[in-house]
Amino acid sequence: MQPIKKILVIRLSSIGDIVLTTPLLRSIKSAWPGAKIDYCTKAPFVSLLAKNPLISTIYTLEAPPSGYYDLVADLQNNLRSHAIVRSLHKQRLLHYRKANWKKWLLVQCKIDFYGTYRSVVDRYRDALKEVALSGDSLGCELYPTSSERAFASTFFDGSKKTLALCFGAKHFTKRYPPARYALLLTHLLRETQLQVLLLGGKEDAPQASEIMDALPAAFQPMVLNLAGSCSLMQTAAILERSDAVLCNDTGLMHIASAFGKKLFVLFGSSSSAFGFLPYHVPFDLFQVEGLSCRPCSHIGRDHCPKGHFRCMNDLSIALIAEHILDHFKSTR
Repeated sequence: MQPIKKILVIRLSSIGDIVLTTPLLRSIKSAWPGAKIDYCTKAPFVSLLAKNPLISTIYTLEAPPSGYYDLVADLQNNLRSHAIVRSLHKQRLLHYRKANWKKWLLVQCKIDFYGTYRSVVDRYRDALKEVALSGDSLGCELYPTSSERAFASTFFDGSKKTLALCFGAKHFTKRYPPARYALLLTHLLRETQLQVLLLGGKEDAPQASEIMDALPAAFQPMVLNLAGSCSLMQTAAILERSDAVLCNDTGLMHIASAFGKKLFVLFGSSSSAFGFLPYHVPFDLFQVEGLSCRPCSHIGRDHCPKGHFRCMNDLSIALIAEHILDHFKSTR
């Protein structure tokens, strides 16, 4: 095979998908240690990759790549990424095949053609099998700056274990209801001394306020609402220092996985068949089995089509709390 010296990886969105490309970057570098690896993504996500030592240059839609590449790996495979690809001179082009027909059959007909679970990371790697990539036992990678880590350190004093709560998600059917999160936190804080940090973006701030308002007054001082007050990588640095993470199926779940954190993951309309479980980290998954309406979408919806939202409302608060409490007892 002709030597590969210059590579472009394209993954435009979103947070979790981009984080899940970081093991692939490691595989590319292992296969072609002398190659220069560039990356193209959307501007809001540049910070996720900015300090990755395997990446030479990061491009965006506003400042796209140009010139020649020995290999272009289009992991987005949509109209925007196709436009970028057409503008380039390239020796070899490889696309990630999304198998949308499998998603459609699972959502619409509840027929699962995915078979044995395979992570999206492995499916990315399949797309590049022509360049002989092999995997490893490591997980995802992120690199907060020293200033981001210094910012995070101000919320930790070492006197209590910290549970980070990533309660948000873009779509309603991926969000555990705030009132139920408040009940879950109440259950936990009655049993053990924890510091709880609410993490999310500005768009998640209303749900954070709902959680805080629903907490009994006695427990509110134990919960710090940081939603909307941290940058993406400041949030990553906080997750890096936390002792465990309770989360929905969201980008922050994958960010936390990059630091090897124990994850307690709540799946509503999500299905593990789509390949987005935490990658190479310990996690407990909570989901309602046997619901005929689940999954109702491969990305999530803005409402429950059935009106009952059983995929989230039927998750057992007592069971989730038991798992989290057992974890903190075992790590004292």
